[in-house]
Amino acid sequence: MNAPSPPRRPDGWLRAALATLGFGLLVAGGIADHGGVLPLLVIGIAATAIGFFYLLFPQGMHFAFGASAGLAVYACLFVVIGRAAFPEAPALAHAMAFLLPVFAFLGSVWVRRDVLRRAAEADAPFDHGHLPRMARWLIPVWVVGGFSLSLPLNRLAPFDQGLALLAAMGAIAAIVAVSVRPVVLLLSDLTLITEELSARLRRITVPVVAFLTLYSLLVISFACFYRIADGLSRMPLFHSQGGPIRLSFQDALYFSLVTQATVGFGDLTPHDDGIRLLTGVQVLAGQILLLFGFAEIMRSRRMRMTQRDEKRPGPAGD
Repeated sequence: MNAPSPPRRPDGWLRAALATLGFGLLVAGGIADHGGVLPLLVIGIAATAIGFFYLLFPQGMHFAFGASAGLAVYACLFVVIGRAAFPEAPALAHAMAFLLPVFAFLGSVWVRRDVLRRAAEADAPFDHGHLPRMARWLIPVWVVGGFSLSLPLNRLAPFDQGLALLAAMGAIAAIVAVSVRPVVLLLSDLTLITEELSARLRRITVPVVAFLTLYSLLVISFACFYRIADGLSRMPLFHSQGGPIRLSFQDALYFSLVTQATVGFGDLTPHDDGIRLLTGVQVLAGQILLLFGFAEIMRSRRMRMTQRDEKRPGPAGD
C-alpha cells in the first residue's frame, strides 16, 4: 500500500514569504535610526505573519503580500506619528503600543478564520465598488492619529506620554479588531490590484526596456561629452559649491543623470557657454525620448486592443 503523498505547497507561497520578509527587512532598516527594538519587532512580526497566514490560509498565501504592504505602511506611520506626538515616551511603551493593533488584528483573524478564509483565498478580480466601503474603517483610525498630533501630548512627562501612546494605539487596536473583515478584504484587494498591475507591466515590457536602454545610452553619452570637454579645456568648465572643479567621470555621470531628469540640484553647475548649450541639447533629447516612450506604449496598447477585437467572435449569423 502506497503511502499518501505529502500535501502540495500552494502556488506563490515562496513569493509571498519573500515579499513579506523583504518588506519587513526594508522597513526595519529604514526605521533603525533610533534604536533596534522596533526594527526587531518589525522583522519578527513579518516572520510570524508568514507562518500565521500559511497556517490559516494555505491556499491564499497571496494575501500575505497585501499584509506585508500594510505592515510596512503601519510601521512607517507609527514611527512618524509616535516620534512627533510622543517623542519622550519610554521605549517599552513604544514597543507595546506598536504590538497592540498587530495582535488585535491577528487575534481577530484567528477567531474569525472560517469566515475570513474565503475572502483571503479569493482569486477573483477585485471589485471597484466595494473598495471605498471597505476603507471606511480607516476614518476613525485617522481621527485617532489626528487627535494625537493636534493635542499637546508631546509636552507631557515621559511616563504620561507613554500612557497616552498606549491609549491611542489601544483605540486603534479596538477599531482594527472590530473591522477585521474589511481589513482582510482591503489587504486582499491590494494584492489583486498589484498582481493586475504587474500583468499590465509585463505586456509593455518591450517598449519599457527600449526606453530604458535609450535613456541609459543618452546619460552615458553626454557624461562622456562633459568629461572630454572638461578634460580638453584649459580651465574647469564646472563649479561645485566650493568653487571650480575638474570633472571626474563619476561627477560627469551624476551631472548627466540629473540633467536628463531635469532635477537640477545645483551642487554641480556648468560655467561655460558651450557646456550650457550641451546641457540644453541633452534636456531636449531627453524630452524627445520621453515622448517616444509614451508613443510606443500607446502604440503597443492599441495593437493589443486590435488583436483582442479580432479574436472576439462576431454576432451570430455572420
